[in-house]
Amino acid sequence: MLIKLGKKLNHHYYHQIMGAMLYAFAVSIALNYFWIPGHIYSSGFNGLAQLIDTLTHGHFPVAWGIAAANLPLLIVAWLTLSKRFAIFTALAVGMSALFVPLFQTNTVLTPDPLMCAIFGGALNGMAVGTALRCGLGTGGLDIIGMIAKQKFHTKVGSVNLAFNAAIMVGAGLTYGWQYALYSIIGVVVSAHFIDVFYTHQQQIQEMIVTNKPEMMCEHIQNNMRRGVTIIDSAHGGYTGKDKSVLLTVVTQHELNDLREAIREVDPAAFYSESKVEHTGGHFYEPEP
Repeated sequence: MLIKLGKKLNHHYYHQIMGAMLYAFAVSIALNYFWIPGHIYSSGFNGLAQLIDTLTHGHFPVAWGIAAANLPLLIVAWLTLSKRFAIFTALAVGMSALFVPLFQTNTVLTPDPLMCAIFGGALNGMAVGTALRCGLGTGGLDIIGMIAKQKFHTKVGSVNLAFNAAIMVGAGLTYGWQYALYSIIGVVVSAHFIDVFYTHQQQIQEMIVTNKPEMMCEHIQNNMRRGVTIIDSAHGGYTGKDKSVLLTVVTQHELNDLREAIREVDPAAFYSESKVEHTGGHFYEPEP
């Protein structure tokens, strides 16, 4: 049993290490091949590092800025969130700071700033979404948001908006306001791809109509750690048979597992899914 547990932990850590490497590689490609040649700024601390590099005329490179800006927050994450999360986030940040100069190039794939904004934003969103999906952060505003959510049960949307607005103003003052608008397009594209790749925060309500409610409930609770509400005495309008209705909320990431559980217990069960805007009470979210 200990050997099996060790293999499971090793696989989990391997998954996070690969996520950190993929994040660092994708961000370095986005910066070197799209954002920097196109005079496009990223959002968050990567954008701050770009702005510092511009204002210092290259004397404080982007890689240094990424490392220096994130270091204090990584220490805070170590102290307030979890050591494991801080270690793997530091790995992602450190590797990105290493990969950015490693993949530096004079090659310009396209001189069109719009194309640079779109493809750079897509790469960045894929990188961030994959990193979050693997259970590690990307530093900067991610850490601030997690601390605010855990300690104060609040969101920091206004702080993120103000921070990124300052970066966009920096882009406008440095390269011209058209580049600030292009940078905003890049941020929007990046946010969309984060949602595509990171599905843990997207919640789905599942309604299941079955004649095996107890078995279904037990299977879901034992395998997915999700609560289930059973509504008895439902009545089929066409068949005239008594049924039970089960309600549960899962994340988009867990949806395939839930569908498989339904098919295993009752292949004849009817189920429907709808997106959830907000949940209250005690919706389980894994610790970082």
